[in-house]
Amino acid sequence: MGLLILFLCPLFLKAQLTVPQIMQDQKWIGTSPSQVFWNYNSKSIYFMWNPDNNNSDSAYQYDLSNHKIEKLSYTDKQLARDISFGNYNTAKTKIAFIHDGDVFLLNVATGKMLRITQTTDEENSPAFLKDDNKIVYQLNDDLYAWDASTGATTQLTHFVKKQAPSNFEFQTEQQKWLDKEALQTSSVMKSRKEKADATKEFLKEHKDEKTLRTIYTGNKEVQNLMVSPDERFVTYNLYERNEDAKLTKVPTYVTTDGYVRDMTSRPKVGRPDDWSALYVFDKLKDTVIKVSTDSIPYITQVPEYKKHYSTDDTLPVIRKVVVQTVSWNDAGTYCIVDIFSLDNKDRWIMQLDPSTGALTLINHQHDEAWIAGPGIAWLDIANIGWINNNTIYYQSEVTGYSHLYAYNLDTRTGIALTNGKYEIQKAVLSKDKKYFYLITNEESPALQNIYRINVDGSEKIKLTSFKGGYEMNISPDGNHLAFRYSYQIKPWELYLQDLKPKAKPQQLTDKSMSAAYQSYAWRDTKIFTIKARDGADVYARMYEPKPGTKNNAAVIFVHGAGYLQNVDYWWSYYTREMMFNNLLADKGYTVLDIDYRGSAGYGRDWRTGIYRYMGGKDLDDEVDAARYLVKNLGIDSSRIGMYGGSYGGFMTLMAMFTAPDVFKAGAALRPVTDWAHYDHDYTSAILNEPFTDSIAYARSSPINFAAGLKNHLLICHGMVDMNVAFQDAVRLTQRLIELGKDNWQIAPYPVEDHGFVEPGSWTDEYKRILKLFDDNLLK
Repeated sequence: MGLLILFLCPLFLKAQLTVPQIMQDQKWIGTSPSQVFWNYNSKSIYFMWNPDNNNSDSAYQYDLSNHKIEKLSYTDKQLARDISFGNYNTAKTKIAFIHDGDVFLLNVATGKMLRITQTTDEENSPAFLKDDNKIVYQLNDDLYAWDASTGATTQLTHFVKKQAPSNFEFQTEQQKWLDKEALQTSSVMKSRKEKADATKEFLKEHKDEKTLRTIYTGNKEVQNLMVSPDERFVTYNLYERNEDAKLTKVPTYVTTDGYVRDMTSRPKVGRPDDWSALYVFDKLKDTVIKVSTDSIPYITQVPEYKKHYSTDDTLPVIRKVVVQTVSWNDAGTYCIVDIFSLDNKDRWIMQLDPSTGALTLINHQHDEAWIAGPGIAWLDIANIGWINNNTIYYQSEVTGYSHLYAYNLDTRTGIALTNGKYEIQKAVLSKDKKYFYLITNEESPALQNIYRINVDGSEKIKLTSFKGGYEMNISPDGNHLAFRYSYQIKPWELYLQDLKPKAKPQQLTDKSMSAAYQSYAWRDTKIFTIKARDGADVYARMYEPKPGTKNNAAVIFVHGAGYLQNVDYWWSYYTREMMFNNLLADKGYTVLDIDYRGSAGYGRDWRTGIYRYMGGKDLDDEVDAARYLVKNLGIDSSRIGMYGGSYGGFMTLMAMFTAPDVFKAGAALRPVTDWAHYDHDYTSAILNEPFTDSIAYARSSPINFAAGLKNHLLICHGMVDMNVAFQDAVRLTQRLIELGKDNWQIAPYPVEDHGFVEPGSWTDEYKRILKLFDDNLLK
């Protein structure tokens, strides 16, 4: 039956798109290579692929010597993958890696592997120490070092998760007096105590080197455990989850045993902060130091938004921080730490003196909205590292766009390696530390290309020229570039190119577009800008109906995630929506898709345009887009609809509730209805916390504006959504009932999470959306 469907698809597509066709298992489109990485010897490229249309992807290898693609066994792929995650020694002649939970050593020149550990527990984080003869790794909560010259393994730390035994014995005033009297009245007792104290001090001074200090952690977890290259210092974070942080329950109604099962999701925004602190264990001095951040610059600075409230919160307090990264240079002479405030306003890159715990400022980044941007963390780890033993690199939005910077710790000077009104969306340092390879959008926010620059920022060379988007992988020997490339109507394919100026890329795969997919003339949409009410240029794409079919109705699609880019020339994350928009255009609708305020790809000011007011400038951009359709394309102002999922669902609700005269129908899919019920890390950055910035939450949450619903609303939500809980839709449902609203409906999907999986669910959802628009926009 499956073969029959695939055979018939081209015939159906040539006639007319239908919802069941485009919502079926997406393998019908074709297969794109994914998870691309290089073999350690730069002779092969590995990737996942499914050219035979099997149930799942398999591992493949492209051999540079014979130019052939061959299927790999699962075990060979896993070994190659594990090696690719390993760490090189300084000379780049050896790789330490984890495979099957054990530590291995690979000789790059010969390909020979040596198994270092063989335990039932799982080791992790292998790395070479300063002399390249030792490999340090973590087992459970402790560090161990293996010496290649002797084969011996030495335990470096001993953490114990319990309270430290007390060396203090409580004495009453009576006992203190009796002890003192005993020594005063007996020279023998006095002499014996003096000898005992001297023995204790002697043993302390002549402690056996094999004896490890026991570090008691209480109820706290050891995280980010690391040893300095000379083995003297061990840095680690102690972390304790706040047990008062209540987790969200997500009930599952359709189960294999017939009973309702509760799953646990994340806490809601405003949850109590977890506890975390950085420590340094000095093995030479046998001391443990807690690194204090209480006096770092600007630590007591009061965020601007608190000035809107007349409370004691405007008084300076020491803000809480988290140390995200600790990094040593290869020589072990410098250590840097990357610190972020929990209120998301500040980032400090600092030099750590491990012998004293003192911190010295290298770079301070502050944003009254929130610290983020490509390579700058927020929802990911920041891009920071060492160019050489005295110079670090990092990214910053100090100019309004994420760029690459270097700082020399010897001279205490920093320079910008890149600059301009564009973003460094990816920056990778070459293995030999001579070059940075960059993905930027400097030609247009809608276009990407790959560039190479020297580590001092000089001699920038453009390496690619295709119109679209890229993902890059540099070969370990620095001679080749493997990249995935896609265009807006052409899914990802794999290419190989020599790392030379004007080198021509070679396409390695060609299965991303099936005959069924290619049989339809997908719209190569026009990307342009719309002038917003405040003069800003909003990037947009349009799906236009064929000549003679325009029905003067329009639909605006709203992408999700908030901080995501969808108006660009590469293959969209929203493949089903792209095809659905083509279907709508075939029916005569004009479909518009914009990168509203808050979208990625446009720099700091665009990113933070939604700070403290989601549904403010971002919704203004959507309303201005609707007015553009009316003014410039003759769209009937009474026949405009909107749909979107997640953040796009939230935006649809805000549009239907607060701009009811602009939008006649809206489909809100898996929408956030009340931001006070969403995730902490995401929401607290944009809206602060509900109890510290109630204004932001009050004006940003659709449930507060449900009374404004006038036109036709469809809500679709998966009931096992682990991201935006189904509870959001339920609470809004109750609110609409209490308000006596009639022109709305809700479609629950009992087996679906935030991203639907079952083709039947996708089909049902989009049939409902199409009916909503046809019934209300074509009349």
